[in-house]
Amino acid sequence: MKKFNGFQLKIFMVILMLLDHISFIPGVVSSTWKLIIHAVSRCVGVWFAYMAVEGILHTRSRVKYNLRLFASAMIMFIGNMCLNFLFKSKGVYIYNNIFLTLSMGVLAINIFCFEVEGILKFLKLILGCLIGVLGLIFTEGGQIIIPFMLITYFLRNREIIRNILYVLYSILILIFSYVSYDSLKETLLMLLYNSDWLFILVIPFIYLYNGERGNNSKLSKYFFYVFYPLHLWIIKLIEFLVV
Repeated sequence: MKKFNGFQLKIFMVILMLLDHISFIPGVVSSTWKLIIHAVSRCVGVWFAYMAVEGILHTRSRVKYNLRLFASAMIMFIGNMCLNFLFKSKGVYIYNNIFLTLSMGVLAINIFCFEVEGILKFLKLILGCLIGVLGLIFTEGGQIIIPFMLITYFLRNREIIRNILYVLYSILILIFSYVSYDSLKETLLMLLYNSDWLFILVIPFIYLYNGERGNNSKLSKYFFYVFYPLHLWIIKLIEFLVV
C-alpha cells in the first residue's frame, strides 16, 4: 500500500492544485468541470498540512522550520499586495496564502509542545488555543487545515482514532455546508462548490505515503515554496490580460 515517497505525492498534489487554479482563467474550463476539479482537489491543502506535520517531526530545528514558513508567508503577502494594486483596475485580486495557514498550525503545535512548569502550562495552553483560533478564522482554509494539523500531530500514533476524527470533522463540515435546492442537480452542484468537507479524500494518500522524503535535492526542498506563489501570480496575470 505504501508505494510513494513525499516528493512523488507532492508533485501529484501540485498538478491537482494547478488544475484547480487554472480554472480561475475565464473560458479555460466549463463551469461544471470547474466545480468537479475544485471538489477533487480539496485534498491538496490538507496533504501539504500533513507534510508540514511530518516536517515538524523530522526537522532539526522546529523554530527555523516555523520561521521559514512565516518568511514564505510574508513574501507571498507582499507579492499579492503588489499584484492586487497593479490588477485592481480589472477587479483581479489574489488572497491565497497557504504558507500563513501552515505557519499558524505549526506555531500552535510548537506552543502546545513547549515544556514549561507550573502556571506557565496553563498560559501555554491559552496561547496555543489563541493561535489556533486565529489561524482557523483568519487564514486560507484555516477552518479545515488547523484542526486537521492538530489531529494529525497529537494522534499520529493512534491512526484509528485519528481517522475517526477526520471522518467526524468531515461530516460536521458537510452538515454546515449543506443547503437543499429545488432540484437534486442544483444541490449536488452546491456540494461541489462548498466542498471543503471533501478534505477527507486525503486519507488514501496518507496510506500511499511510505514515510520517505524522496528526492533530497535543494530543488525538491524548496520547489513548493517557489512554485506555489509563482504559479498563482502567473495565472492572475493571464486572467488580468484576458478579462
